[in-house]
Amino acid sequence: MALMPVAEALKQVLADAAPLPAHDVPLSDALGCVLAQDLVAKRTQPPAALSAMDGYAVRGADIAQAPVTLDVIGEVAAGHPFAGHVGPGQAARIFTGGVMPAGSNTVVIQEDTGRDGDKVLIKLAIKTGRHVRPAAIDFREGDVLLAKGRRLTDRDLMLAAAMNYPAVKVVRRPKVAVLGTGDELVPPGQAPKPGEIVYSNGFALAALVRSEGCEAIELGIARDSLDAIGAAIRRARDAGADILLTSGGASVGEHDLVQKALTAEGMDLSFWRVALRPGRPMMHGKLGPMQVLGVPGNPVSSYVCSFLFLVPLMRRLAGRRDVIHAPQAAVLGRDMPENDERADYLRATLSEGPDGVPVATPLANQDSSLMAPLAVADCLLIREVRAPAAKAGSPCVILKFGL
Repeated sequence: MALMPVAEALKQVLADAAPLPAHDVPLSDALGCVLAQDLVAKRTQPPAALSAMDGYAVRGADIAQAPVTLDVIGEVAAGHPFAGHVGPGQAARIFTGGVMPAGSNTVVIQEDTGRDGDKVLIKLAIKTGRHVRPAAIDFREGDVLLAKGRRLTDRDLMLAAAMNYPAVKVVRRPKVAVLGTGDELVPPGQAPKPGEIVYSNGFALAALVRSEGCEAIELGIARDSLDAIGAAIRRARDAGADILLTSGGASVGEHDLVQKALTAEGMDLSFWRVALRPGRPMMHGKLGPMQVLGVPGNPVSSYVCSFLFLVPLMRRLAGRRDVIHAPQAAVLGRDMPENDERADYLRATLSEGPDGVPVATPLANQDSSLMAPLAVADCLLIREVRAPAAKAGSPCVILKFGL
C-alpha cells in the first residue's frame, strides 16, 4: 500500500464521522459541550428597571435645581420591591439591584446626599435616568442568545443560567478508549528492567482527549499477544467507546499485532501508512460503529498523529464547527533543507518577529522518541512533500499547540 498524503488520510478519517446523538445535561456538566439546538431566552433580563448604585430613587424633574430636600417615603433592597409610588418632592432609599419604584426614574448616589431623619438633601443635579439599568437592557424573552453548534464556555454557562436553563441539550461527549501495547512497557513508578521502558504515551493522549472536552477510557497496557490485545479491544467496545486509540504495534512486523487483532475482531481497514514524519505507520479503520486510530509507539509520533487526526475526529463527533486545526502564517527561524516524499511536522518554538509575524524555529533534534523537545515546542512547522530549500525569514505555515 502506497503512502497516503496527509490531507487524504484526514479526509478518510472524517468521511464517516457525524455528530453523536444529543442529550440533556445539567449546566454544571455542560462546559465544553456543543449545543444541539438554539438556546432561546425564557425570560427578560432585567425584568424591570433596577438601581445600579446605592442611593435614592427620585424623579429627575425634582432634582433639576439641586440642592433640594426631599421626603423619604420608603426603602428598596434587592429582592424587596417598594409597593408605594414616588411622587413630587419624594424619594425612596434604594440599594444596588433594587427595583425602581413607580414614579421614579433616576438614582442619586448616596455620596451626593445628606440624610436627616425622613428628609434627604440632594446636593447635585444629575441627568434624568442616571444610575438606572432599564428593563431588558441585557436581553429579552425570545431572543436567541446561544446558537446551535456553539461550544459552551464558562461565560456561556452564566448566560444560559440567566436565561433560566437548569440544563441544556448538547451533543454527547465522545468516548475515547486509549490503549498502549508492548511487552516492553511498564507503568511509571517502577524500575524498568533491561529492555523495558516507562509507559508515557497514554498519559499525554488521555490528557489530549480530556482537553478537547471528551471522555477518556484508559485501558492501560496490553501485552504483545493477540489474546491480550483482543481482550482490550472488546473492553473498549463494551465500554461504548466511540473511538479506540491504540499506541504501538500499528505496523506489520512480527511483533506488531494490533492490526491483526483488530482485523480478527472485524475491523474494516481504511489505511495504515501515511506520507508523514513523524508517524508513517498510522492506521485508521472502523470496527462496527467504533472508529479506530492506531498511532505509532514512539512518543512524539503518537502525539503528533493524535494531534493531527484524533483531535479533528473528536471534534467532528462532538458537533464542533472548528474541526480542523487552523494553520497560521509564520516565518522560518533558520534555514531549512529540501524535503523528501513525506510531509514533515517539525516541533518548533515561537518568538515574536519585528513586524508582528511569529518566528518559528525548529528544534535541533527532531527524533520521534524525544519527549523533552516536544514538551518545550509551541507548534508544528509544516514542510510539505518535496518542499524546496528555504532560508531563514521565508514564509512558513504552523499549527499551534494548545495549553
